[in-house]
Amino acid sequence: MKSLSAVLLTTVVYHATALSAEAPPQVAESRAAAAEFMQTLKGELMQGLQAGPVNAIGVCKLRAPAIAGELGARKGWQVGRTSLKVRNPANTPDDWERAGLESFEQRKQAGEDPATLEYYAVVEQEGKPVFRYMKAIPTAELCLTCHGEKIDPAVVAKLAELYPGDQARGYQAGDIRGAFTFIEPLVQPSD
Repeated sequence: MKSLSAVLLTTVVYHATALSAEAPPQVAESRAAAAEFMQTLKGELMQGLQAGPVNAIGVCKLRAPAIAGELGARKGWQVGRTSLKVRNPANTPDDWERAGLESFEQRKQAGEDPATLEYYAVVEQEGKPVFRYMKAIPTAELCLTCHGEKIDPAVVAKLAELYPGDQARGYQAGDIRGAFTFIEPLVQPSD
């Protein structure tokens, strides 16, 4: 599990929808970054699937972390993906992310559209304020090839080879697959 020494600086963790009027200024940029990550990953997954479903596994294993790294380097943020049911143990949620993911599940059960779910707050990490943001990843039909209930045996074999502790199966379209997660350092005013 990722280690995180985060103390809330605010007493409010925002449970927002895409139309929240109370959103801090970092939310719009985080939303745009999440949309970019999602579109880039989806495009590469669709290309991988054209060469066969086993090839799409390599996109998620190699390209998704690379896309996150490129986006993070460009913005100066930490960028990743996480889930309550991880495939890659490196994506295990920290406590703050787990709370966000659990909030997404509760909000989905209450009728909110998973495509609109986000979670954000200003927290202290290593003695400095950071803005944390998560955007839910709804399970699309495309995702079911490797994350659904009925997976091709060749895909199952490759997943077992690459991810022996894989928990990321059994999803249905519309389930919350996980979240994109961002940590943005906040500039502190100089004394």
